Parts: sequence; structure tokens; C-alpha cells
Amino acid sequence: MKNAKRNAVITLLIIALAVAGVIYMVINGVGAEKTGRAEDIPLGLDLQGGVSVTYQIEDKNPDDAAISATKEKLQARVDSYSTDGSVYLEGNNRIAIEIPVDTSKYDANKILDELGRAGVLEFLDPENYAKADANGDGVIDDTAVSGVTYQPALTGADIKNAQAGVSNEQGNKQYIVQLTFTDEGSKKFADVTGANIGNPVYIIYDGKVQSAPRVNEAITGGSAEINNIGGYDEASSLANTIKIGALPLTLTEVRSQVVGATLGSEALSSSLKAGLIGLCLIFVIMIIVFRFPGFVASIALCIYTLLELFFLNSLHISLTLPGIAGILLSIGMAVDANVIIFTRIKEELADGKTVKTAIKNGFNKAFSAIFDGNITTIIAGVVLLAMGSGTVKGFAKTLILGIILSMFTALVVTRLLINAFCDLGVTNKALYGQAKKPKVVKYTKAFKFTGPVSIAVIALGLIFLIVNKNIGSRGSALNFSLEFSGGTSTAVTFDKAYTQEEAEKDIVPAIQEAAAIKSNIQIQIVDNSNQVIFKSEELNESQRKAVAEAMEEKFGVKDGAIECENISSTISHEMQRDAILAVVISSILILIYIAFRFDDVRFGASAVLALIHDVFVTFMIYSVAYLSVGGTFIACMLTIVGYSINATIIIFDRIRENLKEMSIEKDGVDAIVNTSISQTLSRNIYSTLTTFVTVLMLNILGVASLKEFTLTLMVGLVCGMYSSIFITGPLWMTLKKHFGSKEEKVKKASSKKKNA
Repeated sequence: MKNAKRNAVITLLIIALAVAGVIYMVINGVGAEKTGRAEDIPLGLDLQGGVSVTYQIEDKNPDDAAISATKEKLQARVDSYSTDGSVYLEGNNRIAIEIPVDTSKYDANKILDELGRAGVLEFLDPENYAKADANGDGVIDDTAVSGVTYQPALTGADIKNAQAGVSNEQGNKQYIVQLTFTDEGSKKFADVTGANIGNPVYIIYDGKVQSAPRVNEAITGGSAEINNIGGYDEASSLANTIKIGALPLTLTEVRSQVVGATLGSEALSSSLKAGLIGLCLIFVIMIIVFRFPGFVASIALCIYTLLELFFLNSLHISLTLPGIAGILLSIGMAVDANVIIFTRIKEELADGKTVKTAIKNGFNKAFSAIFDGNITTIIAGVVLLAMGSGTVKGFAKTLILGIILSMFTALVVTRLLINAFCDLGVTNKALYGQAKKPKVVKYTKAFKFTGPVSIAVIALGLIFLIVNKNIGSRGSALNFSLEFSGGTSTAVTFDKAYTQEEAEKDIVPAIQEAAAIKSNIQIQIVDNSNQVIFKSEELNESQRKAVAEAMEEKFGVKDGAIECENISSTISHEMQRDAILAVVISSILILIYIAFRFDDVRFGASAVLALIHDVFVTFMIYSVAYLSVGGTFIACMLTIVGYSINATIIIFDRIRENLKEMSIEKDGVDAIVNTSISQTLSRNIYSTLTTFVTVLMLNILGVASLKEFTLTLMVGLVCGMYSSIFITGPLWMTLKKHFGSKEEKVKKASSKKKNA
């Protein structure tokens, strides 16, 4: 006994020291690079603000060297705006760029314009300039010269360095770019200037004349300057682009997004507040329902939160808005694991076991359900990670990390803590509670009512697909977001709230005039905010810039209050295809896993049928309410798949256990299923409640862009609880009765013969 108490004290001290260490690392970090510091967790663009763009490589079969060189040059351009920017290859033929930057200080559309520039610099003598500028408009355009070729004296490859500066010749302040040539470039420049004394040498950048200085003498010093530049920022930008040089590959923008820094900081603040309130409510619920074990679980959840913060930084996982939703959802999964364990402990105590034995048995019996449930959710997360894009990947990363940490804290930390307290004398059964023997309700009989109701709800969603297509203001079966339809979405936060009619009357004409478009613009008024979202045909950089200027001039909207996203139709079709594949692949993998784990394909089949039910019921909300269908829709659906499967596995785990303790021949399949559902009912309610609370807080306090996402998750959570009680078990029972194995059919026939 003394040894047990001593070991318990040591365990608690080690945990306390470990927690103190994690707290220190989360606050101060580790090592020179401050690894693990929460303050340095990388934030996604939707939380920090900035610019992201994806380019399609137009060159056919580009080699690795050309791709690598293009990435390096783009990275150099990105570094001129932010050292935290990143350039990475997406697939085999796309390059993605993310630049966290304060868009109130930088012109986001100008950044997008400068990033993708080819950056062609040429020096032309008068003869070649005349050939190149056949139209005499000062623009070098291949289509305008009718095939006439010209030969530049120098190109960007001959430039060694480019530096912005200020010239004060004769008291006139001018902004310039000072050029330094390579050895070969110096010789070329000496030759062209020596041959054109008294004539201009034209300095062409991206087809336009930047400067045309007249040559007074041969210049052999290896340098020159571009003058008559509008300002220092312009000179600096030009110098950076020239220094980086022309891009080896031809790029076309297929997707871009601009997020205001103000909107990002507000999103982070409100989301963190929602998470904190949700966590506190979970603590209250757990302590009220499970008493002392609930208090222990609250400590474990605090440790979980600290570990989450540490690993987000140390693994360099960028935190996004959907990522925060993923964390909150994984907190719900962590609570679910504790609920399963504590419910088992209460059952063991009700059977007369001692507290120590009840704790041991509770953890052992709960393990398989926790393990299988979390693995199926991880499967959905991995599919999202592999096939999703942008913020969906952020959601998947935080969800997977959160589930792994939740399993660790529930199965290891909670177990160590509760065993240590037990060894120290916290063994009063009143502190743990005892489960009352559940009243077995005949849930399977309700299937003849719940089945048709579910079919009717699903049918309603399908009917509204037709209704939506025939409603003039909608015109399409589903409200496809930009990701699935292509085009440009401009979200503007005004200083006052606008109605749909006011936006159509006052704002839409201003956008159409600024962007010079006549096509219809869809309007979405965001509830409980001053934000209005305008969806239009695809706009280029200059059009987007013109719209931003119009919003500022006519409505007083600053750049920081404008979010812009641009997606080409090509990439939107690919995303639709990948979304369908993600759901199909995820369902197949889950079916295979459950069939393997339960050694019965009927478990897997009924589980997939139940999750398809949950997905279609949730889909009904999108159809009837005409919610936006895009990347977060897929993330939401696959999360519901994972959570639904988790609830289903709890039922199946109990059915598998009761199949060993009850007899099908004696008790009947119906009794086994009804008993299993009754035994797990409280778990279903409490788990759904705690997860629902965290998502509800994010819906109430979170930003507009998460409203639809969290609303759908809440519907999915309730639907998952409903289906695990009224759909899953009865489906398995039906398959068990009508699609039994040969061995089961022989036993059934033998039993009937014996009874006869």
C-alpha cells in the first residue's frame, strides 16, 4: 500500500513537471529557434491576412530544372514582400504561392500582378526598336509586328544587379534603377552605346519603353540607369523584378485570394474566444455528469490543449479557420473517449466491482471502441489531406493531429491521473457514480417509422434540387461556391449593413462599371454582419484593382476590409471531381476497415449505409437552405462521415460484446440490438452534447465564413446521434436476418426443427 501511494505521488509529480515543461515551451519555446512557442504558430491567410495565388504551367513537359528555377525566382519575388511567404509545387503542373502580408499597407492586386510577370528586359538600338515597334505606339507586341523579328543588344541575362535609388541632377529629384552588367553584358553595352552616339538606346521592360537615354559617348563602365520612374516604391519593385530576371516558364493564374489583415485578426480573436468558452462549458458538463472522473478529464483536456499548441508550432502546421474547427472537433472526440471510459467505469461499479477494478476494466473495455472510432475519423482526415486544397488541408492536419493527441490524453494521461488518485485514497464510489441498469427499449420496432421519415427527409433534399433550378434568383440545383463554379468572389465589409435590394441597387452597378462587365453578379448578404459577398465572372488583376478602388472611392471601404478570391473554371472542375472521389474513397476505406475489424462485412455494409444516410440528410440542409457548396462542404461531409462512424462503432462494439454474452437462438437478434443501443444511449447523448457545444460556440462567436460550416456540422452531429440509435442497429439486424452465412442458416434451420 505504501509503495502504491509512493508511486502515485511520483506519477503525479512527473505529470506536473511534464505539464510545467510544456507550459514553458508553449510560452518561451525551445532552443535558439524557439520551437513550440504558441506565439509563433504559423497562421493561414484567413487568420493573418495576405495574398495567395496558384499558377498553371503552360509549357508542355517542363523539365525539373526549369520548374526549380521558376520556383526560386518566384520565391525571391515573394521575399521582397515577406520573409514568411512560401512557394511550392502543387501536383505536377501548378505552382502555389502564399504571402502573409498586411494588405492595408500593400496593394494586393499589384502584388499579384508583379508575381506572375514574365520580367523580360531588353536593350534595343534604334534600328531594332523600329522593327519591334512597327505600330509606333511604344509597345513591343509580337502580334503587332506581323512576324518581323528584332535582335536585342542586351537582355535581363546580362544584368548582374539592379538597385533602386534617387538622383538629384541639376536639382531635379528623380527615382531611378541603377543597373550593373555582367562582364559579357558590359562588353555588349559598350558596343551598342559606341555604335549609337547621338542616338537613343531603348530600355524595354515587359514590352514597354521604360527609358530611352541619348548616348553621348561609349559607356564602358559596366553600368547604366533607368530613369523617369514614378516613385521609390515603383523603382524598388522594378529593381527587384529585374534582379530576379525573367521566369523560365510561362505561367497563367488559375486561382488567387486576397484576405484583409483586419478581417483575419478579427477571425482569430473571435475563434479563440469561442474555443475557450466551449472548453469551459465542456469542463462543467463533464464534472456535473461524471463527478471526480470528469474533473480528471478536464485536467487531461487542458494538457491536450497545451500539446496541441506545442505541436502546431513544432510541426509547422499553419492554423486556419477550418483548422480551428478541426481542433474543436477533435476536442469533442477527446471528450467522447472519456465519456466511453467513464460510462464503462460506472457500469462496472454498478456490477459491484471495487473502484480500482472498475477503472481497470473500464479502460480495457473501452479501448477497442475508442481505437476503431478514431481510426475511421483519421481515415477521412487522410483522404481530405491527400485530395483537399488550401484551408481544407489545414482542417485535415489539425483534425488528424488533434485525434492522435486526444487518444493519447484519454488513454494514457487520464488513466495515469485517475489511477494515481485512486491509489492515494480517492476510492469513494459516490465520487464516481454508478450506472443504473438501462431500461431496454425496443428501438428496432421504431425503424418502421424512422426509416420512412429518413427517406422522406432525403427525398426533400433531392426535390429541392429541381426546385432550386427553377427559382429565378437561384437558377442552379446547388449553390456552388467559387471553388466548384469558377469566377471571382469579392467579400466587402462596409461601415453599415446592406439589404439585398440596396446592394443590387447601389453596389452592383458600381462593380459592373469598375470591372467593365455586363454579366449578372450574385449577392450574398452575410447574417449579423456588414459583409456582402459578390460573385461574378472571372476578373483579372486590373479589374479586381478597379473594383477595390471603386469600393474605397464610393463607399469608403479600405483595402483591409476586402477579401477577393479568383478561381478559373479549369481548376473548379478538377475540384468537383476530387471532391466526389474523396467521399467515395473515404467510404470504401472505412467499409474495408470495419469489415476487417469486426470480421463481418454486414457490420461494414450497415455502417456505410448509415453514414450515407447521415451525409444525405445533411445534404438536404445544403439543398433546402441553398448553402454554399465548396471545399468546406467536403470537409464538413467527411467530418460527419468520421463522426457518424465513430458513433456507429460504439453500437457495433457493444453488439459484438453482447453476441458473446447473449444467445441469438434464445434471446433473438432484436433483443441483442435493443440492449446494445440502450446500454450506449447515455454515451451518445453526452458525447454529442459536448461536441455540439464547442461547434455551437464557434457558430455564435465565429466569423461569417464559418457560419454555414458550423451549422452543417451541428446538423450532422445530431443526425449522427439519431442514426446510431434508430438506423444503424436496425440496419445490421436486417442484414443479419436476411443475409446470413450458410453456417448461420443451418443453425437457424436446426433450431426451428428442434423447437418443432
